[in-house]
Amino acid sequence: MLTLDKEAFREMFSEIIKEEVTKALQDFRTTQLPPMLTRKQFMELLNIKQAKASELLNRPDFPVFREAGVLVPTHMLFKWIEKNTSWVEENTDYFQKRII
Repeated sequence: MLTLDKEAFREMFSEIIKEEVTKALQDFRTTQLPPMLTRKQFMELLNIKQAKASELLNRPDFPVFREAGVLVPTHMLFKWIEKNTSWVEENTDYFQKRII
């Protein structure tokens, strides 16, 4: 019988989920959203208010194109979100649960 180390399985499962989410987001981005988001579109997409939008847009690591006003490159926004989102891994035991 083939056995798989629990930690190796978790890592493999986590990687598969990340890949599938990335593919789904890419499909959504290319079919539903414009290549550049205005401030208003950005706020509506993330369901945030002016203060949070200003906070994010002024972060040095946040992708903003300021040459033609304040525009957020859609593909870079989703990459930034993926890079900066680790809430599930840090705050839940989702990937620690046993699979029966």
